[in-house]
Amino acid sequence: MKELTILLPCLNEAETIGQCIKRARKLLDDHGIDGEILISDNGSTDGSQAISNKLGARVVECPIRGYGAALQFGIERAEGKFILMGDADDSYHFDEAFPMIQKLREGYDICIGTRLKGKIMKNAMPFLNRYLGTPVITKIGKIFFKVALSDYNCGMRAFRRDKLLELNLVTTGMEWASEMIIKSKLAGLKMTEVPITLYKDGRSRPPHLRRWRDGWRHIRFMLLHSPKWLFTIPGIVMIAVGITGEILLMPGVFKIGNVNFDVHTLTAMAILTIVGTQVMFTGIFANLYSHITGILPEDEKYRNLIKKFSLEKVLVFCLILFIFGLTGFLYTLWEWYRVNFSELNYQVTMRQLVPSLTLIAISIQGMFNGFMLSLLFLRTKK
Repeated sequence: MKELTILLPCLNEAETIGQCIKRARKLLDDHGIDGEILISDNGSTDGSQAISNKLGARVVECPIRGYGAALQFGIERAEGKFILMGDADDSYHFDEAFPMIQKLREGYDICIGTRLKGKIMKNAMPFLNRYLGTPVITKIGKIFFKVALSDYNCGMRAFRRDKLLELNLVTTGMEWASEMIIKSKLAGLKMTEVPITLYKDGRSRPPHLRRWRDGWRHIRFMLLHSPKWLFTIPGIVMIAVGITGEILLMPGVFKIGNVNFDVHTLTAMAILTIVGTQVMFTGIFANLYSHITGILPEDEKYRNLIKKFSLEKVLVFCLILFIFGLTGFLYTLWEWYRVNFSELNYQVTMRQLVPSLTLIAISIQGMFNGFMLSLLFLRTKK
């Protein structure tokens, strides 16, 4: 087995692929590395394959379109123990990447290049990518997954081939870059980063990158792999705001300056509480499902915590809420009966009725969601 595979995904990069291969060859020669240069071609029609073969690179044809698909296809066919990957547009200079190889030799599983702590040459990165897209995606990664990296989107990376194959990466587009980091963190791989220089790419045509679409795909992938931030925390916030609002409005009109909050706001708070309850339960379901199916690694602590809320406990708690809600509803009905079903003072009646109906709705939600939780914990044969 060779020590290093330098992997370049390629789609119509005839203008720059030759220079990239020469830089990659220089890295191998200058440092005496036993390695290969592998081009994972994604359907080029401009002769990129012939140029690569002529310069001594090995070319494999990836049948599935997409940045992630080309990389994964190349990784599976690489002959190196380590893999150094980078774009084929000459924006990353492979002959400067030896510090990343050293990190792998030191025992790290993954080394990510960081442009934001390195150097970005003039016109090498669009303004929005540099000051909005990359920092936002990196910040989300730090909050959601506690990944201490400064540049989530850097295309130059080095890693151990065997460790990455164990992650079973599945995305085919640009979000593969986020999937790699997220699953590496969840799997407990040892990661680090090295400052690099980003150069202006050498192509005369526009890049394949589509800023808004690809940025959204990164964020979407992060959200789907963090049910806590996608569902549970927003649900809890909605419940907290809704209950607080109802408590403040039940005694009477609540004023802030010249603004009066009355029963209309009370109704909105009730709806917010009910929606928040369901969103929170959805987060619990999504979290458990992700652990059960292997989307996220096992979390025995979380499973044991949820198991403490047995179906019987949930049903008893919901029954108590239902009784309180039903009592309030029946009291309002009795008050209406006492005035021979004539017109009531809605400001008084709604302050009784809305909280009562909220309790009834939440109790019914809780009962059905309790059964759903029990269903997820049913023992089945694999």
